[in-house]
Amino acid sequence: MRIVVPAETRPGERRVALTPDAVAPLVDSGHTVVVESGAGTWALAKDADYEAAGAEVQVGDVLTDAELVLHVRPLLPEQVQRLREGTATAGFVTGAGELPGIRALRDGRISALAMELIPRISRAQSMDALTSQALVAGYRCALEAATRLPRFFPLFMTAAGTVRPAKVLVLGAGVAGLQAIATAKRLGAVVEAYDVRPASADEVRSMGAAFLDLGLDAQEGSGGYAREMAADRARRQQEALAPHLAKADVVITTAAVPGRPAPLLVTADMLAGMPAGSVVVDLAAESGGNVEGSVAGQTTAVGDVQLVGMADAPSTLPVDASRLYAKNITSLLALGLSEDGFRLDLEDEIFDAACLAHDGVVRHAPTAKLLEEEQ
Repeated sequence: MRIVVPAETRPGERRVALTPDAVAPLVDSGHTVVVESGAGTWALAKDADYEAAGAEVQVGDVLTDAELVLHVRPLLPEQVQRLREGTATAGFVTGAGELPGIRALRDGRISALAMELIPRISRAQSMDALTSQALVAGYRCALEAATRLPRFFPLFMTAAGTVRPAKVLVLGAGVAGLQAIATAKRLGAVVEAYDVRPASADEVRSMGAAFLDLGLDAQEGSGGYAREMAADRARRQQEALAPHLAKADVVITTAAVPGRPAPLLVTADMLAGMPAGSVVVDLAAESGGNVEGSVAGQTTAVGDVQLVGMADAPSTLPVDASRLYAKNITSLLALGLSEDGFRLDLEDEIFDAACLAHDGVVRHAPTAKLLEEEQ
């Protein structure tokens, strides 16, 4: 089978879907792996490294003759249109802003596997790209806050006096939030965290942080994710969080609801009540933002507070992010890849959940609904 890895074309994207160490097993199994020249540059994977692993490195268009395309960010419509009918793809796909590309997948009768739709079951843990990339993102957010805060994270007791540790508040205790907590703790900060799912409390405490109980009802959805909350509940949550923000030197927000805009956790008024010099890092800026006024890829001054809107956080650490992602994607492919090619068995619960489009049909109901509403 001809497996193709194009260079990522989205601005700022530095990951690659397949690293050289993941190429060799595919080649050894009898498949041809074609990598676009320069695809792994930012991940420190040179063309020569791919060739040494058995891949073919090609300059220019690699998509036309592909049978299976591996990518990170969603393919652009013009890329999809170069694929032959029946080609399979695997990578991140969904999002309201990606509808033109999804429509091209449907109309081109491309079989598209969406890495973000991998079900959260034990069989699929090694394939869970959302988790692996969230780990990278949470770590990066804590480092971003530490480098921007105009004071130390850890406690120092010196002859010149004692420097108190920074107070860090993490909102959202999924994988990214837990990694942000762990990293902030390693840097010596005093950390508190909040999540709408009470089950997260034990995980937060296991990381050495204090869990905030705001006395509000739980908001847990399917698959362990949070669910969208009503406006009144959101307002009461903001009111309860405001005193905690007023004492924080750093706030890191990581809350997300699958398939929906990010919930607004922090208002402009809440930011105004924070200490001078505080830093707020919004990991959810690309999906609407947890913080009022955050813009992906920009740092905004809100009074004396720095508001950092993160953009493609995993891509800022492309070496490890790519290595983890390559493991996720090859683990998924192993379910259907053999010497005879790639078989998409839709009776397998993993393929059934992850298959966004197949045979001219968008199978993911929320995405199909978005396409209908756009027409």
